[in-house]
Amino acid sequence: MSSSAASDVAELRIVCGPTAAGKSAVAMALAERHGLTIVSADSRQIYRRFDAGTAKPSAAERARVPHRGIDVADPTERYSAARWCDEADRWIAECGAGKALVVGGTGFYIKSLVAPLFDAPPLDETRRRALQAELETLSHDALRRWVAVLDESLAHLGRTQLLRAIETALLAGERLSVLQQRNARPPRYRARWLVIDPGAELQAHIERRLDAMLAGGWPDEVRALARDVPADAPAWNACGYGAVRDWVAGRTTAAAAREAILVETRQYAKRQRTWFRNQLAGEQVTRLDPADPRALERAGDWWHDGDDA
Repeated sequence: MSSSAASDVAELRIVCGPTAAGKSAVAMALAERHGLTIVSADSRQIYRRFDAGTAKPSAAERARVPHRGIDVADPTERYSAARWCDEADRWIAECGAGKALVVGGTGFYIKSLVAPLFDAPPLDETRRRALQAELETLSHDALRRWVAVLDESLAHLGRTQLLRAIETALLAGERLSVLQQRNARPPRYRARWLVIDPGAELQAHIERRLDAMLAGGWPDEVRALARDVPADAPAWNACGYGAVRDWVAGRTTAAAAREAILVETRQYAKRQRTWFRNQLAGEQVTRLDPADPRALERAGDWWHDGDDA
């Protein structure tokens, strides 16, 4: 983008990082201090009723700071990054100039704001369904190996994006990464990034938060949801819910479920770190350890640094 074009694009401040890193606490402090609205960029928190296992902000927190992007879809809805991007545009506009703070760890959502989704080619639906039936049986690692061959630059992404890369390469005959560059829409914003990451302490953060979520009613929530939410509803794909469902259904033990969730969450955090490292290379990024005694002061400096940009 040319410098003149860049100056015509609104600045957007984004707080991001891996799961359990401490993004919410930093964001809440910034929002309270500066009268901001938090726009959630979390693909798990969009679903109504899926609360305990997605670490949604509490009612008290939402009373203190306005939030958008939470509880916007029913558990059975398929909610795409494109839909989130369109709705996030509206939420940001409704906040008023400079009053939106985008917060989350779903990189594909966030990237859709600052590097908008491209106009995708049509795919033959019959062939697509047949291919999806085959791919659904493959593990995440197997899908990653496929993408490493078909479209290597995308092999670090999550399962949904890996499936899309395979479908596009095989059915459209072109690499998704090439199409994204060639058919990209004009950018909506220029981003300033605050990446929250406690480093080696993240593993302990994940474990402590998991124990708090389990003690805070996650199993009871799943029991209630299982009564009327279909087993194939997209909301169940949120990290850890499968293991809790197995536990409350008697298919595994509490200890085994906890261990499975820990492994799944650590793997998810690793993928998030990879995404932020690769996708934010060369961007205007400030990195922050939330355990730093000056963390909130440094976050405030980051917020003010863009005031004269």
